[in-house]
Amino acid sequence: MPYSAGMSYETLDFLTDSSVLGDPSSYYAYLRECPVRPAGPHGMIAVTGWDEGVEVWRDVDTFSSCNAFGGPFPGLPVPTEGDDIGALIEQYRDVYPISEHFVTFDPPLHAMHRGLMMRLMTPKRLEENEAFMWALSDRLVDAFAADGACEFTKQYAHPFALLNIADLLGVPGEDHAKLRAQFESYTAGGLTGKAGAGPFAFLDDVFVDYVEDRRRAPRDDVMTKLALATFPDGSTPEVIDVVRIAAFLFAAGQGTTAHMMASLLQRLASRPELQARLRDDRSLVMPFAEETLRLESPTKATFRLARRSTELAGVPIPAGTTLMVMPGAINRDERHFEHADDLAVERANTRDHVAFGRGIHACPGQALARTEARVSLNRILDRLGDIRLSGAAHGAAGEHHYHYNPSFMLRGLQALHLEFTPLP
Repeated sequence: MPYSAGMSYETLDFLTDSSVLGDPSSYYAYLRECPVRPAGPHGMIAVTGWDEGVEVWRDVDTFSSCNAFGGPFPGLPVPTEGDDIGALIEQYRDVYPISEHFVTFDPPLHAMHRGLMMRLMTPKRLEENEAFMWALSDRLVDAFAADGACEFTKQYAHPFALLNIADLLGVPGEDHAKLRAQFESYTAGGLTGKAGAGPFAFLDDVFVDYVEDRRRAPRDDVMTKLALATFPDGSTPEVIDVVRIAAFLFAAGQGTTAHMMASLLQRLASRPELQARLRDDRSLVMPFAEETLRLESPTKATFRLARRSTELAGVPIPAGTTLMVMPGAINRDERHFEHADDLAVERANTRDHVAFGRGIHACPGQALARTEARVSLNRILDRLGDIRLSGAAHGAAGEHHYHYNPSFMLRGLQALHLEFTPLP
């Protein structure tokens, strides 16, 4: 896609400028002219090439994940000097947002905590969870199918993602409604909780109660397996370590999955010919989902901090530099994806997309997310006919408009109004 030459992209601040919130694709095209380049006023280097992005994600010795969540904010509190700031990162690691969660950890600590999470996501547990998904999908569609219309993000995408993660973690079914209400009340307030606490801290108390109860009195349930899980070396985690694994999976997993779901239905509703193909040939459902993930990556940017001075694609990267690695831009790299702006369900290398990242920090829930997409798309196509966008809410065909959440990290619709014909 050609970029808008009249825009002043050289000085645009991607982290704060709302002009690229609705459609950042032209800005991505500008950045990809040089896939590793300075971007904006915060001293960042944007990485928008497929090869270059994968290199950064995989080189955990050179690029720290300490700033993965906040990027240049707040930054190290002291000036950086020299070609290796590893000791400085460890000294001030806790100044970065969600430093208590494993997404910001570096090896070897990261491996211990990711290993703990993966012990919870066994093939058997994921298979059990899929059975819950089918029933949940039907239950949510039941609530609006007869209406011929819905606001999809609120009535399906968010509750489906949230309750599915709750089931995966073993939250008792009788607590699902309470947990949903609590989560929605916090997110409505912008994920604000205790003063000075991280954005997921409100979940700590919820899961502390469960974990401590199951350690005192084990039961034959998933929550007990969560509470009694050990690190890969066999040692027993502190309660808070288990709690934060659960809280992060719950909060982060439901957000990105809900954004994915909304993007899938947005594309489906705006492309009637494609919708008809998927109805007739369900083998195209997952290629469609993968292509939508490529074109509408739920994660717009993740960040790394250069621990050592290095070069990337010939560009000098001094120690202490913040790198903004941009999946949404990388997934349209024409060097890797031919006709990259087109949605092509026949694309041979579509699963090369980096919507789930790469390397040791690749999304641990990607198998889960793919199952959620498969179940939801199939069930929605089974139950709802002629799915289309609401003209009253989104405008006429060819002039559709949407509102996106104001985030420099995540891309997600605030609302998606659909109309459809209920199927028997």
